[in-house]
Amino acid sequence: MVAPELPVHPQEDTAMGAPGTDAAAPDTAGPPKLSTLDRFLPVWIGLAMTAGLLLGRWVPGLQGALDAVKAGGISVPIAIGLLVMMYPVLAKVRYDRLDSVTRDTRLLVSSLVLNWLVGPAVMFALAWIFLADLPEFRTGLIIVGLARCIAMVIIWNDLACGDREAAAVLVALNSVFQVLAFGLLGWFYLELLPGWLGLDQSGIDVSPWEIAAMVVVFLGVPLVAGYLTRIFGERAKGRAWYEDRFLPRIGPLALYGLLFTIVMLFALQGEAITSGPVDVARIAVPLLIYFVAMWGLSMLLGRAIRLSYERSTTLAFTASGNNFELAIAVAVGVFGVTSGQALAGVVGPLIEVPVLVGLVYVSLWARRFFPARSTAGA
Repeated sequence: MVAPELPVHPQEDTAMGAPGTDAAAPDTAGPPKLSTLDRFLPVWIGLAMTAGLLLGRWVPGLQGALDAVKAGGISVPIAIGLLVMMYPVLAKVRYDRLDSVTRDTRLLVSSLVLNWLVGPAVMFALAWIFLADLPEFRTGLIIVGLARCIAMVIIWNDLACGDREAAAVLVALNSVFQVLAFGLLGWFYLELLPGWLGLDQSGIDVSPWEIAAMVVVFLGVPLVAGYLTRIFGERAKGRAWYEDRFLPRIGPLALYGLLFTIVMLFALQGEAITSGPVDVARIAVPLLIYFVAMWGLSMLLGRAIRLSYERSTTLAFTASGNNFELAIAVAVGVFGVTSGQALAGVVGPLIEVPVLVGLVYVSLWARRFFPARSTAGA
């Protein structure tokens, strides 16, 4: 599935390093198209789930084999898959462009509020509304809500003709902020807030320190690795080589890591999944509502504060997309690979990918309702 060829507003630069267009140049460029790997991501995820279920049935001793090599309570093969999944997307981020968005205070403040106040609160409410009787799935869904956008959001933003540089910078900010705030927010939404509201917390025992440790390992380590890779790669070979040749080579590793993790999760959870398909469907419903609601609210906010279409779209996709890679890593690290929390994390990308691709088309249709340029300082 690809976006229709509509004109794109010229950008100062692009997230992937293509030369920017002059401000006076005509709007003749069209949006990029999804690669074959990205276009069929829901298919690959579905095949990985099926392969995992079959593997779990044919290799009953798989869990014992994975548990034979552990580090910090996590199976080493699964930990490697999670790190491989995170590294390429963080190597793509342009860490030297933060000031290009921080000058636009309307966009920056709106993004921070939507990502770190509204988004987690909305997912918390949906998790308790739809999964009050399923504490493991509920907790997994809340963790998905805390894992803010990175990586794939740049693809959706590009397809919808959003501001590529702004998207890259907001992704960088979210990546850094998650290392600092994820553990604290996990404690707030999983322990403190339910206690204040008098909600039933039976069956869930989670330490904020465990969550923080998993974020440091599975986000902090690849974040530092990605940053150093870009710094030394560009110094040695230049930005054009790094973004045109190096990044395309390592990019597919993120998908391979994700698919490997999904295969392992479904291999180890096959019985729970096949015996309770309705429970899995119940996870999908609040996720669907969340993605659509966050996108719609963000677009309306962008229009209300008179951001351009390009920056409103960037705001919407960075607020509605989630870092499901991190959510899966945290759930596996804290609760275990066979936990309901981990399963909830895996359902995330299965719902997010087709929904956000669909919202690309809605964004392009809504373009007519926005002013041509942002009135915020950019």
